[in-house]
Amino acid sequence: MKKCLLLITLILANIGSAQDTIKQSEVIVVEQPEVEKNQFKNSLGDLKINLDQSGEKNIKVGLSSQIWLRYLENNPGTAVNNVPQNHTYDAGLRRMRIILNAQLTNAYSIYMQFGINNQSFISGGGSGTGANGAGKKPQLFFMDAYNELAIIPRINSSTKKANKNHFYLGAGLHSWSGISRMTNASTTKMLTADLPVFNFPNIEITDQFSRQFGVFGHGEYNKFNYRVAINKPFATNRQPGVGEIVDNNQSGKLSFAGYGMYQFFDQENTATSFLAGTYLGSKKVFNLGAGIYSTKDATLAQTEPGVFESHDNLMYGIDAFFDMTIGAKSKEMALSVYSVFYRYDFGPNYLRTNGIMNPGTKDPNFTGETAVEGFGNAKYLLGTGNLWYTQAGFVLPKFSNKVKLQPFATYSLKDLEGLRDIAHFYDFGANLYILSQNAKVAYQYSSRPLFNGDTKEVLTRRGEHILTLQIAL
Repeated sequence: MKKCLLLITLILANIGSAQDTIKQSEVIVVEQPEVEKNQFKNSLGDLKINLDQSGEKNIKVGLSSQIWLRYLENNPGTAVNNVPQNHTYDAGLRRMRIILNAQLTNAYSIYMQFGINNQSFISGGGSGTGANGAGKKPQLFFMDAYNELAIIPRINSSTKKANKNHFYLGAGLHSWSGISRMTNASTTKMLTADLPVFNFPNIEITDQFSRQFGVFGHGEYNKFNYRVAINKPFATNRQPGVGEIVDNNQSGKLSFAGYGMYQFFDQENTATSFLAGTYLGSKKVFNLGAGIYSTKDATLAQTEPGVFESHDNLMYGIDAFFDMTIGAKSKEMALSVYSVFYRYDFGPNYLRTNGIMNPGTKDPNFTGETAVEGFGNAKYLLGTGNLWYTQAGFVLPKFSNKVKLQPFATYSLKDLEGLRDIAHFYDFGANLYILSQNAKVAYQYSSRPLFNGDTKEVLTRRGEHILTLQIAL
């Protein structure tokens, strides 16, 4: 591990006077801010490699791993590896990441995050069988890769004191996104075992795991925090059948995104784009926010044979986040609540399905009624219409000096134009924190509705059990 860290240092520090600074480099663990020490006596700080005596030039290294163990109630008519299955057990790598943040000067930094997502026994890897099987040897890819310049830095370079206001500009593959707090969610500080995913409206369609190429700006003015971006969406050229609408942005229009939040109490750390789903009471937070995303000619409909019509995308969100301790201080109880309303417009009756690490395909011999969403754990993810999501978690009274227990529950309402019934989704579970947010075990049960393809009404429901093992630094 030490050799790997030294190699990373040598590569990134090759900008400027690399040889001189590496000789003076040292690896230290930075302590948590004072506000969090009482809450998380066992938590870890950042792994930091100093490139000069002052520590202002440095490289921070982050690692995270989320292992999933699951029990799936498959949609009707599902086959797994060509064998009919009503239920499936599996395990997989939901997320495996390495994060590098190089602070070259007080004004200039480079941020990179790479790894893999969604590898299971049957998906996420190569094609074919044997050594190059569908679940084997996934390729590493970059989720974030951008440069950032401090126009007004957080820390004044002369006085070394915090600036009340700050502003940063950057460019590259980034996740400084609009619409909502959850569109900018941290995947290592989630309240739930996983995110609802429809909080990323372009996920793996015109973005790369919720990132797009472009330029962005973010900053803070007193207690108002904001981020804006102009991006070039990833290209997609799907062709619709008659009566269908699909993602097609062949004209290549830019996208525009922004999100702002007012922080009534404690101000959050926004050195990176990711916002926590829970602080376990380590902060006193109440924020109200709103955001937007728009792009021209993003979808294509075939209204009648040979007649095509492009539609713009316009999406916005309004949300609220609350996290603070409640009750006697000695009990260390805390309440986390987040609620968001989305209005998505992809064009008339647009619908999109999704199944995370879906192992299922169609059983050709099944003769019963199937769901229009498809097979395995597929569900309606999002579409044109209104969506409302709320999550809440409660840290139970202190019963140990080493661990904390936090039950949680969520509710999603999807009122989509293309469906006759409103879709109701439920999740509940609990987090067992072993080393603060650095190490936790989470259990979650999720219930999803399934729809009839002809009537577009609810046909039945299925569930999914997830056990997550998470390590993050």
